[in-house]
Amino acid sequence: MRWPPWSPELQLPGGNNDDSKDHNHHQQQRSAFTTTITNALNSLTWSSFTSPQTLIPTAILTSAILSAARFHRRYLRRFPDATSIPTAYFRRRSIFGKVTSVGDGDNFRVFHTPGGRLAGWGWMPWKRVPRGKKELRDNTIHIRLAGVDAPELAHFGRPEQPFARDAHEWLTSYLLNKRVRAYVHRPDQYQRAVATVYIRRAFDFPIPFRRRDVSYEMLRRGLATVYEAKSGAEFGGKTTEEKYKSAEWWAKMRGNGMWKGFRQNKEWESPREYKTRMGATELVNGKDAKK
Repeated sequence: MRWPPWSPELQLPGGNNDDSKDHNHHQQQRSAFTTTITNALNSLTWSSFTSPQTLIPTAILTSAILSAARFHRRYLRRFPDATSIPTAYFRRRSIFGKVTSVGDGDNFRVFHTPGGRLAGWGWMPWKRVPRGKKELRDNTIHIRLAGVDAPELAHFGRPEQPFARDAHEWLTSYLLNKRVRAYVHRPDQYQRAVATVYIRRAFDFPIPFRRRDVSYEMLRRGLATVYEAKSGAEFGGKTTEEKYKSAEWWAKMRGNGMWKGFRQNKEWESPREYKTRMGATELVNGKDAKK
């Protein structure tokens, strides 16, 4: 070993110093590695990469990976809220999920579970529907039932409309914690998805697990009216609109729900008439307040 370190290296007669040994050892390792790489490259037959035995398995594997990614994106991708639903879904696809809350007589929230139980929802540990409000916040799709208008509950300072609580309680008992399929038609101005919703119930009489149209069931029970707005009405097709109007007509004839004695009640008003009256009243009160 040289001393001091900056002094020229001296070769002692009859032997090597430590630095010389290390240098020779590193050179030998580098030479051996280079030789190994060179031999490996020379031994490769590059034509084997273009042989059918190589190309066919590679093509199959690549196609399988791309198909799996496309399948997941098309059928197993979860949407946390209504605004995240792609435009291509509307009027073409449906959303399957579990109802976590019912806000009014004609709207509720769904936790999207794409693929349902077949995809592991409900039995796989990492695919369970949250129960707490914190976990569900900003994580559910707000659904507005298509084609119907239910009586309004008290909110935004407006009084409760007759039969509003009946409609809300029935919808809650019918949907809460149940799995539904929603055929989404379009988004609305309140960041909700307007949809025709179907449910299958195990204890449905007389046919268990029969598919039921939720909007239609509300109409025939007299818990909602056919949507009357001149603009923004959505039924999902002319056939469905006619079916809804027929259900409402029969509910009127039988006096079901809100239609009981409505002809004799001069103060009776539909949900649309109620909203129109409340809107006009608030407009007048707003003008008076400015004065």
